[in-house]
Amino acid sequence: MGRRPHRCYRVIKNKPYPKSRFCRGVPDPKIRIYDVGMKKKGVDTFPHCVHLVSWEKENISSESMEAARVACNKYMVKTCGKDAFHLRVRVHPFHVLRINKMLSCAGADRLQTGMRGAFGKPQGTCARVSIGQILLSVRCRDSDAEKADEALRRAKFKFPGRQKVVTSNKWGFTQITRADYVKWKKEGRLENDGVNAKILTCHGSLGDRAVHKLMDGPAVSVRDE
Repeated sequence: MGRRPHRCYRVIKNKPYPKSRFCRGVPDPKIRIYDVGMKKKGVDTFPHCVHLVSWEKENISSESMEAARVACNKYMVKTCGKDAFHLRVRVHPFHVLRINKMLSCAGADRLQTGMRGAFGKPQGTCARVSIGQILLSVRCRDSDAEKADEALRRAKFKFPGRQKVVTSNKWGFTQITRADYVKWKKEGRLENDGVNAKILTCHGSLGDRAVHKLMDGPAVSVRDE
């Protein structure tokens, strides 16, 4: 028996049903890799960031998430090179889908129980997403911005419902706007922390800090000046 069409499971209508000691025998999700590309490159390498944002409240299957990841990754590798981007899948398929299997062979009417004991067995997994939730994110150089837009546009066709490709005003995967990042970098307020950046403030014990990490005031945003 093959997989049901995802239109059977697209609507969010019940409580979350995660894998647990009560819900056993759940098949592994199809997507196993959530970060591809140059995931260890520092925060300064890729300033540009593009998101694929869900515009519907729905379930998204792990199969469609894997297909979107492959499509986006393949286009970026082909056009930019495998060391010119970092792709991250931002949703995880924790919700378990069930199926009440029915026999369709000859003489099945003697064996079938109909709606008696209709609570189904685990069939697959999906992610429950809401309106405005980010599905995929790509960080790259400014020169590859249009290619990242096209890669996420192609990934859209693997998902049900509506999505939008949105260019972020933040620096890479950080929560700092590009204007603030440039300003605070010049002031020496930022400390690289992998794909993120820490903001050095004037709080905390002075005895534990190096001299170059001592700040005389709070970090002031560009829009607050």
